[in-house]
Amino acid sequence: MQLDLNLLAALDALLEEGSVAGAAARLHVTAPAMSRSLGRIRRTTGDQILVRTGRTMTPTPYAIAVREQVHELLHQVQAVLAPSRELDLATLERTFTLRWHDSLVTLSGPALLAAVRARAPGVRLRFLSESSGDTPELRRGEVDLEANANRPSAPEIRAEKVGETRLVIVARQGHPLARAGTVTAEQYAAAEHVSVSRRGNLGNALDDALAQLGLTRRVVATAPTEAAALEFARASDLLVSVPEVTTRSSIADLGLVALPLPLDLPPALLYLSWHQRYDTDHAHTWLRELARNALAMREES
Repeated sequence: MQLDLNLLAALDALLEEGSVAGAAARLHVTAPAMSRSLGRIRRTTGDQILVRTGRTMTPTPYAIAVREQVHELLHQVQAVLAPSRELDLATLERTFTLRWHDSLVTLSGPALLAAVRARAPGVRLRFLSESSGDTPELRRGEVDLEANANRPSAPEIRAEKVGETRLVIVARQGHPLARAGTVTAEQYAAAEHVSVSRRGNLGNALDDALAQLGLTRRVVATAPTEAAALEFARASDLLVSVPEVTTRSSIADLGLVALPLPLDLPPALLYLSWHQRYDTDHAHTWLRELARNALAMREES
């Protein structure tokens, strides 16, 4: 059966107004058009719906019986086809899953959580660690937001640049290079290093930049997170190169110092990514704005 949902709106108006003229005015159509809709409703239901009683029209027993059901069905259809633009944060109950670089969770996660809880106490945040390879969770909707240096290539994934940072060298206080305050490319290459890599890669863009200068360095260990790599540097003369924003989380309290990197490298970009299915999701849009603000605070701190 081919059903015209417009008939549902017409039936609701007819039952509410009790007349063709009143229903026509309510839906902003002509009386003849509403009469035609009533005829179609009668043929579809097999019931007269409204019958004339003197100068008025009276609903049939069937019409009286389905009046509330018709009204509720119309509201349900409207909710599906024309979702509300209102977002009630006070009553919002939802769990968002975020896959962020570990340093971003440390530096921006608390600010984001505080902002969320201040306005939507029913919202929960699940921060996941980055995996060692590309994952399909963002495409499948299992992850709501990603924040890291990788710009997704899939056409259905939105990616917005929200910041950038440069690499610096971190060494323990008292390190021979730390006393000088500056490091040359030759000194940097001659030192031993710990590298940050979730995949355990010993080489990266730093080695490519050194190779252009005819230099090589020795990476003696890799660590999966920046926090772990800083611990290696803290307990030895190893150098670790990390984004400058990482050093804003009180590395001095760890007995570490930051030094300029003597290599000409472009800044590392930070992207916020999500699936296009959430473009018009009002709660997701609200969370994205809070995430941008939290990440911006990280850039300014």
